[in-house]
Amino acid sequence: MTSTVNGVAPGHPDEATANRHMVRLLPGVRGEVASPGGYQAGADPALLRRFYHEMVVARRLDAEATALQRTGELGLWVASSGQEAAQVGSVHALRDHDQIFPSYREHAVALARGITPTQLLSLFRGTDFGGWDPDAHRFRAYTLVLATQTLHAVGYALGIRMERRRWPERVTDDEAVIVYFGDGAASEGDASEALSWAAVDDLPLVFFCQNNQWAISTPVARQTRVPLYRRAEGFGMPGVLVDGNDVVAVHAVTRAAVDRARAGGGPTFIEAYTYRLGGHSTADDPGRYRAADEVERWRARDPIARLRRYLDAAGLLDESFIDSVERAADELARHVRAAVPTMPDPAADRIHRHVLTDSALTDRALTGGGG
Repeated sequence: MTSTVNGVAPGHPDEATANRHMVRLLPGVRGEVASPGGYQAGADPALLRRFYHEMVVARRLDAEATALQRTGELGLWVASSGQEAAQVGSVHALRDHDQIFPSYREHAVALARGITPTQLLSLFRGTDFGGWDPDAHRFRAYTLVLATQTLHAVGYALGIRMERRRWPERVTDDEAVIVYFGDGAASEGDASEALSWAAVDDLPLVFFCQNNQWAISTPVARQTRVPLYRRAEGFGMPGVLVDGNDVVAVHAVTRAAVDRARAGGGPTFIEAYTYRLGGHSTADDPGRYRAADEVERWRARDPIARLRRYLDAAGLLDESFIDSVERAADELARHVRAAVPTMPDPAADRIHRHVLTDSALTDRALTGGGG
C-alpha cells in the first residue's frame, strides 16, 4: 500500500523541498509560512470570514449529500470534503464575467457562482439533464469524462482571443478562463493537448489542478515521476505549487495567475496540493487502498479548522458570526433533506429541449415535423 510521508506523497518533493517551493500564507500544523514568488496575503477580514462561511456550508452539503445517497435518494455522490480551501480560495480570485470549466467535484465553486444545492443534487438524483444555465452563471456543465473540459476551456479561451482581434469594440477586454481538474485527469492525453495549445497561443487561461493524491485508487507516484506543477515548464508556461489547504495562499496564487492571463501573459498551471478526506465517490471504498494513519495526518491539516484557528487568533471569530454560519449550514441541510426526495421526474421531451438553439426546430423535431 502506498502512503504519504509527513503529508507528502511519494514521487513528490520531500517535505523540506516542498516547503521551499510550496506557497503557504496561513500557519500550518508546524506553523510554517512560505511565499516563494513573493505572494502576499491580501484578503481583507470580510473576505476571510466569507471564505470560512462558504467552506463550512460546502462541507455540510457534502455530508448531507452523502447521507442522501446512502439512503437511496441519490444515485451517486462525488465528495469534496478536504478540498474546500482550494475551491473557495480560487473562485474568489475571479471576476464575475470570467468563465469556469469544472470537472465533477467543484461543489464549493458552484455554490459561490450561485448554483443552488438542489440544482447540484438534481444531477446526482437523475432528475435533470444539465442542472443550471451555464451562461447565466459563467459556470459550465459538470464533466465526468476526465480532462475533456480542459480542451473545452482552451476552445473558449481561443474564442476570446479571436474575438478580441476581430471585434475589439464588442468584447470585454479582460475576460479570463479557469479550468478545474484533478491529478488523475492530468495524466490524460486531452490535458497534454490542452496545455500545449494554450501555451503556444498564449491563451488567457488558468489550469487549476487539485492534486488530492489519489486518482480513485492510483496514487500520484504511479502517474508522474516529477511534481505536477513542474510539468508546466515542458509546455512553456509557469507552474506554481500552492498549499491547497491554505485558502489565503490559493486565493493569492490564483489571483496572480488570472491577472497575468488578463494582461496577455498567457496561461499558468497551478497545482493545489490537497487531499480528499473521503472516497473518490460513494461507490468507492478508500480503506482498501489508503492507510488509516495517512488519512489522520491529513485530517490534522483540515482546511476549515486551519482557517478557523487563524480567524480566532485574529479576533474575527465572534459568537454571532459563528452562530450565523451554523444557521446557514443547518438551513441548507433542512432544505436539501426536504427537497431532494420530492424532486419531480423530468418530462421525456426535456432530454431534447436544449439540443437545438432554435426552439422552433426543437418543436418540429419533437413532433416529427420536417425542418
